[in-house]
Amino acid sequence: MGTQVHGTVAAGWEPVREEFAAFAAAAEHSPEAQLAVHHGGRRVVDLWAGEDTGPETLTGVYSISKGAAHLVVALLVQDGLLDLERPVSAYWPEFTGHGKERLTVRQLVAHQSGLINTEEGFDYDEIADDALIAARLAGARPYWEPGTAYGYHAFVIGALTGELVRRVTEQSLQEVYEERIRAPYGLDLYLGLPRALEGRWKPVLEMLAPPGPPAGPAEGAPAVPELLPVAFNAHREPPMDLVVFANHPRVRELGPASAGGVGTARGVAGMYAAAIGAADGRPALLEPGTAAEWARLHTPGDDRVTPESDHFGLGFEQQPAVGPRAFGHCGASGGLGWADPSTGIAYGYVRRRFAFPGGPAPENKRLTAAVLKAARAR
Repeated sequence: MGTQVHGTVAAGWEPVREEFAAFAAAAEHSPEAQLAVHHGGRRVVDLWAGEDTGPETLTGVYSISKGAAHLVVALLVQDGLLDLERPVSAYWPEFTGHGKERLTVRQLVAHQSGLINTEEGFDYDEIADDALIAARLAGARPYWEPGTAYGYHAFVIGALTGELVRRVTEQSLQEVYEERIRAPYGLDLYLGLPRALEGRWKPVLEMLAPPGPPAGPAEGAPAVPELLPVAFNAHREPPMDLVVFANHPRVRELGPASAGGVGTARGVAGMYAAAIGAADGRPALLEPGTAAEWARLHTPGDDRVTPESDHFGLGFEQQPAVGPRAFGHCGASGGLGWADPSTGIAYGYVRRRFAFPGGPAPENKRLTAAVLKAARAR
């Protein structure tokens, strides 16, 4: 029996609902998912599916949080408080040794520092604390020469860039995000969940395997890079569990900027709408030149951590299925958020049920195609 879909779409956006309903009906297990889309300054898609998920259900969004973190950093660069070409150590003197003193802010934000973790890793309380992570990494030995390669800093990039935010504003990245982005726009996307909203929070759910024998690795699938367990804090004993991480009370409380955000699809889409000026007629948070700079490819070649290539702009992930000016970020349970200044679309998709570990769930391709098709028909 398929999962029932709830919510509304604006006139002309019915094909998006049809695609969402088709996916939900065919899903082996309820995804407990939400989808929201903004276009032309208004929300045109507001859908959800699942027995225990409503439109205001808050849950862990994993690396969608990096979109919020790097929107803060982009604003500070736009304001002139951070210079992408200056060394990180110019703002953070303790960030030295092993070639780190030569690393620029631009290279740091583009996942080129090599500081993907420490040798011993972090426990759950530690990995929730960005200030602690930054302090430990400041003098650590990188896993490659800084600036010579790139690799996904899965659980630490927000701590590293967050320390720059702290040095130039005397506030945490979470505090700047709250004051400049979340609160003014009333976004249901938090880096640190207020206790008053705990009643709306529901946990991330483990992936459930389909019936039948377990599937083996796909033919021709790339080998797992040796640094992937390190970046995902799985090289320690016991390895970190992604579901336990997102549901950990300390993670919800502190909102580590790499992967500890809590929100809804409405909140994700609303943040990206605010970034490009697709929210309630307000001016865009990012000027066109800033948005273009942060969207363009900064990391040609292969990722040292994941089996990806040509992957990152500045902090944000490239969105080739959307267009060359689009920018966004996925989350480990299958969620995705992006903005496209060319079309004025902002997209937010959140799953409580893991699709598969590590990136946007497959249905995002179909949903994105339906959204773009509906927008072109307007």
